[in-house]
Amino acid sequence: MKKFIENLPKAELHLHIEGSFEPELMFKIAQRNQISIPYKSVEEIEEAYKFNCLQDFLDIYYQGAGVLTTEQDFYDLTYSYLQKCAQQNVRHTEIMFDPQTHTERGIAFETVINGISKACEDAEENLKVSSLLIMSYLRHLSEKEAFKTLEQSLPFKDKIAAVGLDSSEKGNPPSKFKNVYEASVKEGYIPVAHAGEEGPAQYVWEALDILGIKRIDHGNNALDDETLVNEIIKRDIALTVCPLSNTALQVIDDLHNHPLKKMMDLGLKVTVNSDDPAYFGGQVNKNYIEIQQALNLSKAELYQLAKNSFQYSLLNDTKKQQYLTELEVYYNTNK
Repeated sequence: MKKFIENLPKAELHLHIEGSFEPELMFKIAQRNQISIPYKSVEEIEEAYKFNCLQDFLDIYYQGAGVLTTEQDFYDLTYSYLQKCAQQNVRHTEIMFDPQTHTERGIAFETVINGISKACEDAEENLKVSSLLIMSYLRHLSEKEAFKTLEQSLPFKDKIAAVGLDSSEKGNPPSKFKNVYEASVKEGYIPVAHAGEEGPAQYVWEALDILGIKRIDHGNNALDDETLVNEIIKRDIALTVCPLSNTALQVIDDLHNHPLKKMMDLGLKVTVNSDDPAYFGGQVNKNYIEIQQALNLSKAELYQLAKNSFQYSLLNDTKKQQYLTELEVYYNTNK
């Protein structure tokens, strides 16, 4: 099974680039930029990466992001992640980035987007990994702040496929961002959002009905509402599920109790993703391997998860078909 998963062609649809920041690279960039961080070694950073709730994680996540100041930093961060994609047979990835985490520190939007997008271009050419960018609004900030980010993004619209919503979910419902989502869609951005990770099923309803999202990031708590589950199925909207993230943040207590198989059995379109792999204990293959072992998933179920990842990506139909054909050939040869 491990070998089958490692060679399985797949896409990753829920990945925060700032959350792929490995301790070694963080230490190297902090030294390069002569930025003081409260850790004397890579080992100390690794120790700090152990936490047990979303807020503790966010605190160190923003601290780590604070060492990123130049275009080269954002390039190095992104290219390092894309190299890992190539090693894991991730053919396509949809990368979320948080401009406000950087613009709030005085880093120009242009610096962030140019570094990330250049790495994506180089990876497509050198590593044969395709990618699209999702610009995320931070939900603990105001909608007014999100509008500023939308404005800053407009000169770079050709580099950004979608908008998302992340950070602290509790107390920050999707409805808070109704107007900026409307404006973002008018500018041609595809809407997605985190909903139902820490927040209730009601937040998933809001994301669907008020923000008009095309994909649900996480969505675990949607299972609390049978009508909602049926609505998600009816609208043919996928969930980007992140197993190791869910246990790291104690959204669920144990992988053996993860609702992924239940979701699939209900008819929900589920994908497996790493979320913030540097912080949550594993890249996408490790998420596949550990959830397979915990829930005893079959090769057919793993194939379905990989199929969903291409089917519900934001790629055009031609590109989707190309990846789906490759996946089908692999599955039929190895099932």
